Amino acid sequence: MKPDRRQFIQNAAGGLGALSIGSWLDTATKQSLLGEIRNTLLANPGPEDEDFWALIRQAYTVSPQIINLNNGGVSPQPAVVQDAMVRFYHQANEGPSYYMWQVLDQGREPLRRRLAELAGCDPEEVAMNRNASEALETAIYGIDLDKGDEVVLSKQDYPNMINAWKQREQREGIVLKWVNHQLPTEDSDLLVKGYTDLFTSRTRVVHITHIINWNGQVLPARAIADQARKKNILVVIDGAHSFAHLDYSVPDLGGDYFGTSLHKWLSAPFGSGFLWVKKERIAETWPLFASQEPRSEDIRKFEALGTRSFPIEHAVGEAIDFQLLIGNRRKQKRLWYLKNYWTSQVQDLPGVSIGTPVSSDWSGAIALLQIEGKEPSEISQALWKDHKIHTVAIVWENIKGVRITPHVYTSLRDLDLLVKAIRQIAST
Repeated sequence: MKPDRRQFIQNAAGGLGALSIGSWLDTATKQSLLGEIRNTLLANPGPEDEDFWALIRQAYTVSPQIINLNNGGVSPQPAVVQDAMVRFYHQANEGPSYYMWQVLDQGREPLRRRLAELAGCDPEEVAMNRNASEALETAIYGIDLDKGDEVVLSKQDYPNMINAWKQREQREGIVLKWVNHQLPTEDSDLLVKGYTDLFTSRTRVVHITHIINWNGQVLPARAIADQARKKNILVVIDGAHSFAHLDYSVPDLGGDYFGTSLHKWLSAPFGSGFLWVKKERIAETWPLFASQEPRSEDIRKFEALGTRSFPIEHAVGEAIDFQLLIGNRRKQKRLWYLKNYWTSQVQDLPGVSIGTPVSSDWSGAIALLQIEGKEPSEISQALWKDHKIHTVAIVWENIKGVRITPHVYTSLRDLDLLVKAIRQIAST
């Protein structure tokens, strides 16, 4: 490590204590910070290297007044991403119809290529959408199904996806078959069997949530997909919480469709996401928004939204740069390290349990805190009222607790305060 790195952090923070520098440093200093991060990466810092991760924290504009541990809902953006979006927004307003359609629109194809590279797939399989719900509902409503055809999904899937399938059930008479997970578990065979036991000759689609958003459980998506493929069952994968969180290539999950939000773990602008469709499935899939050629083999038919936010799309490129700067694998290790750091200190307290797997193969940053005799809302409110720690109470199918989700900018000091707060709440 560079010997002056700690001094750099101290100089950058100046006399403002814990205040993030991203909100007040000028462009030159921000670029200097990114350069320092690049230089530090030459020493291959690990998940426990607090000097390096303090530099990453400084790239964000996190508030010093609260501890945000609900990054599972939506994540903040590094200052360079925020700046890019504002810059493109001002440019568009200088002459909207000219700059939007003749200048900024020309940047979509380079962005498609870069996003595909990050996802490990062909650019001709990537359509840019506004979030995971839009992407996945394109798949859900775009697959031809007949009355009586069956879809296997779980009660722990995301509500928007559940509601989309239920709407098809009500309108078209398809049949929904429900897996009801008993979580947490690290038993791959049990998780796979939950789906395969419901497969019949009428099963046409299986819907898999890669990371259960309620408690951070990772599902063996590839193993389930492999079993589905043996029966010619289409595979839809919800990657809202796994993309840019876990280190993988989208095609390696074995799906036919994949949707994600980029404003979660990629730290891209709010309202950004993408849809991946396996190339041989594009022509047979109907677009959610009508296209001139709905049976086209062109992935762009899934982008027929009309006027959209070019500043948001272009700033995604800065978020990709920041992700690549850290590195997928390094980021995954750090996120799991943060989760393990706080959970390992409280899981043996009387009445406290963690409703999330321990192993890094089955979890990432998200963990579910449970305290015997206390409702999730009671715990979450106490964390906020007495400690200004922002979390979210979860009460869902077979899952009950407080979801706690750090991100790469979260410091161990923040988590030490969390541990102290949990001990206090548990003791009362």
